[in-house]
Amino acid sequence: MISKRELSLKMREYHRYLGFFLAGIMAVYSVSGIVLIFRDSDFLKIKTEIIKNLDPDLKKTEMGNAIGNRRLKVDREENGMYYFKGGNYNTVTGEVVYTKAELPIILSKMTHFHKAKTGDPLFFFNIFFGVSLLFFVISAFYMFLPKTSIFRKGIYFAAAGIVLTILLLFV
Repeated sequence: MISKRELSLKMREYHRYLGFFLAGIMAVYSVSGIVLIFRDSDFLKIKTEIIKNLDPDLKKTEMGNAIGNRRLKVDREENGMYYFKGGNYNTVTGEVVYTKAELPIILSKMTHFHKAKTGDPLFFFNIFFGVSLLFFVISAFYMFLPKTSIFRKGIYFAAAGIVLTILLLFV
């Protein structure tokens, strides 16, 4: 049977080396998580004006799909023109002019990595990373012996963090 001390030492070792191994990906997740907070704004995005010729007389939904914006909302129509946020579409000529705001390529890749879905090959890595973070949570309680003052202080901080998390979930 493994003693509490030996278990504590083993958990520290696993925690340390897994932490070193995942340092890069944790940096990516932290940066991309911060960038994703601003996804509704143009913060850090590069704007590009695009001019395309589409088929004339497209319906609003067809025009949105043609420019790659399924959720496009036309604000107003007048004189054969559709006006939407960031651009316009001429129903007579088929010309569409709009501004597209995109993250720089490295930030775009990082946020895609952060948001991987089950269809993406990265999703297995995301599961591994999530399980690793859960291991960090559990192994943190094995870093110090339960009778030490550091452990007791750690429990207070953990309790405060749990209370704060619960409060933030309901805000």
